[in-house]
Amino acid sequence: MIKRLTITILLLALLPGALVAQQYHGGLIDKMIAVVGGEMISLSDLEQEIQIMRAQGMSSDRNMRCELLEQMMESKLFLMQARIDSIEVNADMVESQLSQRLDRVRTQLGGDEKVEEYFGKPLYKLRQEWRETLRDQALTQQEQSEIAGDIPEITPTDIRQFIDKTPAEDLPEIPIRYKLSQICLYPDREAAAMAVKERLLDIRERIIGGEKFATLARLYSEDPGSARRGGELGMASRSIFWPAFSDAAMSLKPGVISQIVETPDGFHIIEVLEKKGDMFNARHILIKPFYTSEDSQKAFSTLDSLRTEIGNGAVTFPMAAAFYSEDPATRTNGGQMANPYTGSTYFEIDLLKPQDYTAIKNLKEGEITEPFESIDDEGRGNLVYKIIRVDKIIPAHTASFEADYSELIEHVRATKQVDAINAFIEKKIGTTHIIIDPLFKDCDFERAAWGTKIRTTE
Repeated sequence: MIKRLTITILLLALLPGALVAQQYHGGLIDKMIAVVGGEMISLSDLEQEIQIMRAQGMSSDRNMRCELLEQMMESKLFLMQARIDSIEVNADMVESQLSQRLDRVRTQLGGDEKVEEYFGKPLYKLRQEWRETLRDQALTQQEQSEIAGDIPEITPTDIRQFIDKTPAEDLPEIPIRYKLSQICLYPDREAAAMAVKERLLDIRERIIGGEKFATLARLYSEDPGSARRGGELGMASRSIFWPAFSDAAMSLKPGVISQIVETPDGFHIIEVLEKKGDMFNARHILIKPFYTSEDSQKAFSTLDSLRTEIGNGAVTFPMAAAFYSEDPATRTNGGQMANPYTGSTYFEIDLLKPQDYTAIKNLKEGEITEPFESIDDEGRGNLVYKIIRVDKIIPAHTASFEADYSELIEHVRATKQVDAINAFIEKKIGTTHIIIDPLFKDCDFERAAWGTKIRTTE
């Protein structure tokens, strides 16, 4: 493999017209704008990636073409090494990523025909090209992981040396962290759900009786994005909706009004306007459960009583949580909260729900909030009433060996990984045969070394 790659590089170096212009569809001129070892990047490759970014609503503060070309050239360096190392990719993962990309673009543009029109190619051709691109990206990412993972294990000596060599003002800052416990009560969800269903059944009967779905969606739907369009969602892939919603929509014939459908967003009735393959355009009316002041007053009264009893020493917070809290994730461990993403019992501010942080931000250790409304940790945004005790506060501070050893390990490891990847790129730029078309001579590349690879003559 190494010999074959070397021969390819030499052949490219001997070709005076390595960046050769050629005709492609529509009479436009395509040409090779960069050669990175045995890998080439064409103008059409770059423009297609620009189109994909824009179709997905992405933008850049810098010159998008220059930035993207630099990323593509760096990827080619890793791709070359991945081929040398004979790295294999997970084909199922590539297919999954391909489906996700297609679904996003089809939804953004409004269907298969719009995608083909936007990119000027049939869908089967786009699938082929994107599959190859995503496969190369997977190879690139795996090679980067190999390089990043090849650094030696971080030792206490490494941490000591890092602290000794780094000026105090450049050491990592550890933000304020909180250790918290909570007692949660939920409103009567069953009663609220029943009330919503009764409202939706009444609206459904009115539609069947002749009133326009779009008019009632504007009046009653609690999905602000679609309500002003008469509930219309636009042609989109079924994969972007909750499964229950997609399954119900795909089972409907156009013009038929669904039964009530429950999703994590609330309760819906649906009317399908059009279906094409696994895409559909539908109208819906969304209504979310509504909780009365009686629900909050009852919960607040119970929580306030518990807060008083805990303050008087009549009961401990863990005991009250075990007996009264309705949150299954915390009631069994005395109400102690844990970050669902990291498992840590400490929370930085940006990992707390805004409602929770507002309630605790002025409290000292050991103090308990007044009862307040928040949302639960189930990912559905369900209303919950709670009190929180601040168990411990670790103030913001400069990282130290004694107090923040684990954080310093991660920081030093990440720094060494970035250094290893940067060293790889810089070395490869210096030793790889690279040509960049003069079309990009004004690009302000992040790595100055790329500028030395721009061909000076046409």
